[in-house]
Amino acid sequence: MLNGLNAGLISSISRIEMMKPMSQPSIYWWQKYGTLAQMAQASVALLGFVAILFQINEIRSNNRAVSARQAFLGYTDLAFKNPKFSAPDYDAIKAASHEIQVQYESFVSYFLYACEEATAAFADRREWLASCDYDLKPHLPFLCEKYKAEPAYLETYNSDTQQWVKASLKTAGVTPPDCKLGKT
Repeated sequence: MLNGLNAGLISSISRIEMMKPMSQPSIYWWQKYGTLAQMAQASVALLGFVAILFQINEIRSNNRAVSARQAFLGYTDLAFKNPKFSAPDYDAIKAASHEIQVQYESFVSYFLYACEEATAAFADRREWLASCDYDLKPHLPFLCEKYKAEPAYLETYNSDTQQWVKASLKTAGVTPPDCKLGKT
């Protein structure tokens, strides 16, 4: 027969044993992060986010291309309406009124802007640069004199455009002080 003290001790030991943690089954690495369904859902969400980023980049690229085409079409329309500026007699423009000189400067500025947009939007398509090169040549005497008088003028364009104009001036041999376009 158990006395009261021993019965209490056995009862305490039983409780202690019942409170010991049971051995845990081994868990797989992925169970630490959630179920397979949760991980699949997270993967699909990540793929969706990447797809959205790709779509935003495509939209931005398409908008840039549309803007460049519109700028170049605007320049082409301006050139069609102002043949005295698209195929200039620069000596005659210099001798003309201040208003004509300002119009010509604006024409050349618009041309450079349109080329800047086109070459940036279509960097992988050489025909845009070739078209701009072709149209730039008659304006080189003006750009030479403008650059000589106001070096900051070209700084209003991006560095690629500045380098393009400077290289074109050098290639054509249009240099200060006379800034004349040689016959080719």
